[in-house]
Amino acid sequence: MRKKTGTALLSAIIPGLGQFYNRQWLKGLVFLLVGSAGIYYIANDLMGHLHGLITLGEFPSRMVKVGKLTRMVEGDHSIFMMINGLMALLALLFYTAFHLLNIRDAFLVGAARDRKEPIHSFAESLRAMGRRNFAYLVLAIPFVAVVFLTILPLVFSVLLAFTNYADPILPPAHLVDWVGFGNFNKMLSLDVWSSTFGGVLTWTLIWAVIATATTYIGGVLIAVLIHQPRVRCKKLWRTLLIVPFAIPNMISLLVMRNMFNNQFGPINSYLRALGLEGVAWLTNPFWAKVTVILANMWIGIPVTMILAFGVLTTIPKDMYEAAEVDGAGSFYKFRMITLPMVLFATAPILIMQFAGNINSFNVIYLMTNGEPVNPNYQYAGHTDLLVTWLYKLALNQSQYSFASVIGIVIFLMVATFSIWSYRRTRSFKEEDMIA
Repeated sequence: MRKKTGTALLSAIIPGLGQFYNRQWLKGLVFLLVGSAGIYYIANDLMGHLHGLITLGEFPSRMVKVGKLTRMVEGDHSIFMMINGLMALLALLFYTAFHLLNIRDAFLVGAARDRKEPIHSFAESLRAMGRRNFAYLVLAIPFVAVVFLTILPLVFSVLLAFTNYADPILPPAHLVDWVGFGNFNKMLSLDVWSSTFGGVLTWTLIWAVIATATTYIGGVLIAVLIHQPRVRCKKLWRTLLIVPFAIPNMISLLVMRNMFNNQFGPINSYLRALGLEGVAWLTNPFWAKVTVILANMWIGIPVTMILAFGVLTTIPKDMYEAAEVDGAGSFYKFRMITLPMVLFATAPILIMQFAGNINSFNVIYLMTNGEPVNPNYQYAGHTDLLVTWLYKLALNQSQYSFASVIGIVIFLMVATFSIWSYRRTRSFKEEDMIA
């Protein structure tokens, strides 16, 4: 048997054994210690955590009579068992990667011995690894942090959609069970859930389209107007119109909520002073939706305006001068030169704004809190978006599994649209156009 095969087999049996056979004593000792710690953890804790991930507990907390006394006996906590099981699963994946690395290292060194090449010492191996894999070594720590702090919570929240973790089934008094696609089926088949889901989803899409279009068109038009050569005091106009962006959104939205107050708001006071009736800005379903769109324009237009300013300054003046020589008017220059250049540069931002508006929590929550109440909806109001409905389901009603279903729907919707639309933009197809 050739050395490369033999060392690989030895390392597959016991980590570090192949390195010992290759006379790399220090490297073999490192692999042996890490591998032994991993095997010890797998034998003592990991299998129990994985079993808990499958069963989600077997004994709930209960009252047990001990002699003449009745005492509470703590049972399994399904959610903690799920988290521990996921962490154990990730640990198993990391250990598997380490074990494969151990086998590969022994195989490569064994192959070098077959070719009669000199074997590197431990220090030389470290230097060679630093030269070849420096980027991977530096990225290893943030990679592990992303796995445990970002991917693990995402997987946990997705798994909740496949359980019955919702009031009144709350641990530790009750055990949570896996229910497969039962929650998705209820969301689509039960009238009480499907009507709410359909209504909120429809309003979310309408809101995202209108909110994106109004802020984008408004921002571009204002930027183009201020950019006109005949407009004076450009810096003053830019400063005044950027002020809403500089103020925290929370303050702006709370101020606007008071301004649109049906009874005491200054807007209705002005309307009544003009002899008009006040508008039920926040209590009428239609006007409440108009109000949140207006508020979103107030805080969203400055963002687009700033982006458009940056694009406008990059358009060569020669293009406008050539168009003027050909007799082009202002509207023709805007349609044929300004608008294509702005759209090309800001199309990815436009897609991001659409995705952000689908998850626009602040505007809805601070302006109306999803109200006015819709009696036909399940825990949702007329202006609730999917994200605010998710918030209410999770934090106000303890309907964690249904909230997780909504989260998955939002993710699929945003991800699908973003990928599809971004790949169709010219800025994606012609990345080297501006270079």
